[in-house]
Amino acid sequence: MAIFEALIQVMKKLRNSLTAALLISMTTQAQQFNGVYPETRKMDQVDEFFGTKVVDPYRWLEDDRSDETQNWVTRENEVTTTYLSQIPFRDAIKKRLTELWNYEKYGAPFKEGGYTYFYKNNGLQNQSVLYRQKVGGAPEVFLDPNTFSEDGTTSLSGVEFSKDGSRCAYQISEGGSDWTKIIIIDTRTKKQLDQTLLDIKFSGMSWKGNEGFYYSSYDKPDGSQLTAKTSVHKLYYHKIGTPQSEDALIFGGDDMPRRYVSGYVTEDQNFLVITAANATYGNELYIQNLTMSKAPLIPIVTGFETEQNIVYAQKGKLYIQTNKNAPNGKLVVVDAANPKPENWKDLIPETMFPLSVSTCGKKFFAKYLKDAVSEVIQYSLEGKQEKKISLPGLGTASGFGGKTTELATYYSYTAYNYPATIFKYDIATGKSTVHKKPNVKFNPDDFESKQVFFPSLDGTMIPMIITYKKGMMQDGRNATMLYGYGGFSVSITPTFSVSNLVFMENGGVLAVPNIRGGGEYGDNWHNGGIKTNKQNVFDDFIAAAEYLIKEHYTTREFLAISGGSNGGLLVGACMTQRPDLFQVCFPAVGVLDMLRYHKFTAGAGWAYDYGTADDSKEMFDYLYKYSPVHNVKKQCYPATMITTGDHDDRVVPAHSFKFAAALQAAQSCKSPTLIRIETKAGHGAGKPTTMVIDEQADKWSFMLFNMGLTYPQTP
Repeated sequence: MAIFEALIQVMKKLRNSLTAALLISMTTQAQQFNGVYPETRKMDQVDEFFGTKVVDPYRWLEDDRSDETQNWVTRENEVTTTYLSQIPFRDAIKKRLTELWNYEKYGAPFKEGGYTYFYKNNGLQNQSVLYRQKVGGAPEVFLDPNTFSEDGTTSLSGVEFSKDGSRCAYQISEGGSDWTKIIIIDTRTKKQLDQTLLDIKFSGMSWKGNEGFYYSSYDKPDGSQLTAKTSVHKLYYHKIGTPQSEDALIFGGDDMPRRYVSGYVTEDQNFLVITAANATYGNELYIQNLTMSKAPLIPIVTGFETEQNIVYAQKGKLYIQTNKNAPNGKLVVVDAANPKPENWKDLIPETMFPLSVSTCGKKFFAKYLKDAVSEVIQYSLEGKQEKKISLPGLGTASGFGGKTTELATYYSYTAYNYPATIFKYDIATGKSTVHKKPNVKFNPDDFESKQVFFPSLDGTMIPMIITYKKGMMQDGRNATMLYGYGGFSVSITPTFSVSNLVFMENGGVLAVPNIRGGGEYGDNWHNGGIKTNKQNVFDDFIAAAEYLIKEHYTTREFLAISGGSNGGLLVGACMTQRPDLFQVCFPAVGVLDMLRYHKFTAGAGWAYDYGTADDSKEMFDYLYKYSPVHNVKKQCYPATMITTGDHDDRVVPAHSFKFAAALQAAQSCKSPTLIRIETKAGHGAGKPTTMVIDEQADKWSFMLFNMGLTYPQTP
């Protein structure tokens, strides 16, 4: 038997040697781009920052309404489509993606009135459908977003029921825009009750009884609604049966301008809670007693140095999650009559792991991140630890919310090799049972994930989870996708993806590091990657790439990097700083012009993380040094496919347009530098399934083709 196994190993080495020789040959061929990029006009635009003159030759691409910009988009898409259509295995990848995607997907159920509601997608529906059913009854369709538009690009972006469940307000987004509409219906008849509310943005909805609800929006801007700056957010109250023009302004506006304002009513209906912020970090907190007529707004926290939120209220007590004097978060309790911070009492104290708190059935569920994976503990309202929830493995658990009267709650658990599964949790016994398990056409036991730690440039240890098919040989010849984000205190935790599965089942390696700028280790980890610490984020990601090469997972020739939004900035910065390190790059909906990002929509709110070029000479110099658009120079860049949407009004597509134009003008070798611009699509939310599958098929095809690989991989 030992001789036989040795022979197999010899044969494998011989096969890999032959395959490697073939791949090197194919890589050379695949990198050749013989097409012609559209000519992009340059203009004489020069800006001056603290004595430094900065050229901006593609400024005209910021005008999303001009015919010239539209013509440029059309010509760029033609070049990209032509290139992708010539990849021989693109259709095979799309076919496999479609096959794997075609399984029923469920959301966790929730109760409103006499119904249990849940989301379900039959498999390939463009949008998930909201169903409801009574105990013992059959499910019925409540809202089907697939009927909102013929092409599936209008999505359901929020649903909120009145206290007794008799009324529902829901938001729709058209073409992926952050601007939405609100429609109000009677849940018994499903008939519309009121006029449609227009021009809503960054808004929740929260009912006060049945008579009306709170929502937030900006004034409709002059100029383009998709790019013009929005800075003064306002909280309104809409009373059913009255025109939107008569909605009462509750908070914000010229007298108290804030960039982000939200309001919600506590479950007991006793308090309106208002949070107000000028940036993506730090908020003020106010309450209003709704049991009193014309009660004043009471400030609990003013200023923007910390973050706090009321997660529960009962019997005149407020339960507040905060990071005040607790960078990893804690839960405090205070009397609503005297809610100032000096009266707060710790209920669930800070630990060494970041905390997020939810409530259900008169219990608190403390969700911790322990090295970027979930740990959940149940507490009493008095702060006594009762149970630690047993989870299937090292993954992400989300949910654990519900009404005070519930005896059970639901949560979703997922990992890179574990499809999102809905569990029902009995609060009294602490027992979890499977509620809905997806039937994906793959065997999780064929794949494995492992967590490693590696040093960044300054010695900081960074965690990374690497996932691959069992039997993978660590010989440096594996196609590897390195994905990252690194900003805004967003924690990147294990999540199953059918798209990644198509890649991994073909021998690919998925690597996801938890780099600084995220929230995986609390405020300190976040602050280690902001403003003049932002280079740490790029250094962490580059160190992850070097680790994968050093440990023989891959080589430069088979390494791709990907990220979206702030992650698009990550990819753009890393590929301009280290173009020698990567074979393929995917900056998606990226923040790529760091000198002007704050000039569009609500971009100025990102200044806590980035700083702005107007702040000081030091901040300008720092941004100018890494801004991807401004650091493109004549040299050979990796094969690159930039992706964006023409309705992205969060990170406006001009970032991607200008970066693509600069890359195409500077590229000194035959590696393609393309841009794929989706029409009737925004920053990502609400994309129809057909559009997502097409985009993912293009991504993996482009990547494998430019690594000289095929699909499916041949032995």
